[in-house]
Amino acid sequence: MKIAIFGQYYQNDTRPIIRDIFVFFNANNVELVIEEKFLKILYDEEIVKKEYKTFSTHLDLDASFDILVSIGGDGTILRAATYVRNSGIPILGVNAGRLGFLAKVQKENIETFLQIVLEKKYTISKRTLLSLVCSPKNSEIKDLNFAMNEITVSRKDTTSMITIETYLNNEYLNSYWADGLIISTPTGSTGYSLSCGGPVLTPDVKSLVITPIAPHNLNARPLVITDKTEIKLKISGREENYLVSLDSRITSVSNNATLTIKKTPFKINMVEIPEETFLKTLRNKLLWGEDKRN
Repeated sequence: MKIAIFGQYYQNDTRPIIRDIFVFFNANNVELVIEEKFLKILYDEEIVKKEYKTFSTHLDLDASFDILVSIGGDGTILRAATYVRNSGIPILGVNAGRLGFLAKVQKENIETFLQIVLEKKYTISKRTLLSLVCSPKNSEIKDLNFAMNEITVSRKDTTSMITIETYLNNEYLNSYWADGLIISTPTGSTGYSLSCGGPVLTPDVKSLVITPIAPHNLNARPLVITDKTEIKLKISGREENYLVSLDSRITSVSNNATLTIKKTPFKINMVEIPEETFLKTLRNKLLWGEDKRN
């Protein structure tokens, strides 16, 4: 088995998790290839000493990899997705953060769940992504023009709201007067959209969510649409520029630009462990507190 590893280092909290993962895979003769910057941190912190092969771009990952293990929180997985892209390599999230809907493996059960991975007794959850085309072109989003959670437009350098003229399949929907607008995938429905009053969608739903951020009009509500919809946004405001974010990547866009958002032709494969399902996470983390049956 050949596994890529990408991660974030969080001082002493992450150290035992990383060691357990490396000890387990090395004991089972798994070929490990580590993201270059992450491996340097592990060497500097003396968490690992053995020499490993590295990867630094998405071009270094190919069909020879069985899986990519992401060590961190959900944000780390979103960054890991920029390496995996359309390769189809499944991502397994090991939770070294706090609330995690994507990072399923908890530190208390690492060996048990890694054994499941080794025996390939997991399932795959296919996650929808959103693509963004900016006209005129924006060089900062030309290459990494997709998001796994959400694409967001928001005001920049001003306390004034912006107006977001919104079209669905070229039909006018509404002009949102707000701090911004979130276009969310089902995966992202438990993130920024949720904190702004959006609904929770299960990962397999073929829908997207449009959620206004602090709208001036109180009747502006989140809207669920089919994921086959092409969304066009035209933004105006007192400033010449506004912000566009694709997950955690942010760029500045001028008011004369038109944004076109739609589902990507490829999906990200997330590893699903039988005992760590989306619904269990929803029960424990979001809706009703800890599962009393456990």
